[in-house]
Amino acid sequence: MLLSGLGVFGFLRWSEKIPGPMADGGDWRAVFADEFSGSSLDTGRWTYCYWWNDGGCTNLGNNELQWYVERGVEVSDGVLRLIAREQDIDTPQGEYAYTSGMVTTGRYGDEGEDAFSFTHGYVEVRAKAPAGQGLWPAIWMLPSDQRSTPEIDIMEMLGHATDTLEMHYHVRVADEKRSFGSDALVPDLSADWNVYGVEWREDAIIWFLNGEEMWRFEDRRLISDEPMYLLINLAVGGDWPGDPDEDTRFPASFEIDYVRIWQEAG
Repeated sequence: MLLSGLGVFGFLRWSEKIPGPMADGGDWRAVFADEFSGSSLDTGRWTYCYWWNDGGCTNLGNNELQWYVERGVEVSDGVLRLIAREQDIDTPQGEYAYTSGMVTTGRYGDEGEDAFSFTHGYVEVRAKAPAGQGLWPAIWMLPSDQRSTPEIDIMEMLGHATDTLEMHYHVRVADEKRSFGSDALVPDLSADWNVYGVEWREDAIIWFLNGEEMWRFEDRRLISDEPMYLLINLAVGGDWPGDPDEDTRFPASFEIDYVRIWQEAG
């Protein structure tokens, strides 16, 4: 956990330095933050892969074209960069034509604890997404027990549709996967930095862009009440975005300025 070794007074000093969410003036306390001020990824807070890490990983369920590798993650000048490259690589799952980067606050395998997981709160990520056919940046959450649902997609964007913010919630009901979502027409998300947020409550999940509410899901019967962890990745190809084309520029970078998570104080 992020707070391990800080002590009560150390945590209070640390949390007081983190401003509250852009979209809400409520009474929040910071429980996780990374400003990426170092020169490498803090592996006490992050992992480089899904829990099925095998010297790297991918998501076979989406037919994605990239293999996630540690060298696809770089930290410098206060920014985390997830970098996709057109690069042949031989893996335990076969040959791939692209490498890329991802980070999660989960864990490898089914032993031990997540680096950080939580139940209900507010997540905010300041990021700049890349443009290009076949690129698929995402900020999302999965349950700590390593099931594939429920899933809260805070932000997804397809590189050929950078003016569309995709927001989704996937949940399993009576052994059947159900998906809810909304997309919003917005200014070009690849042109500048944007702040993506989600407030996860018992009675609602609310999505924000630059402090403005974009969508909410309010069927409290279906809202997760179990610990979840955060994932950020830059996928290449797959069933939804399609393959890169001759105009897609590599290397492509999904840049993250900060990640902050709060829970209600008191």
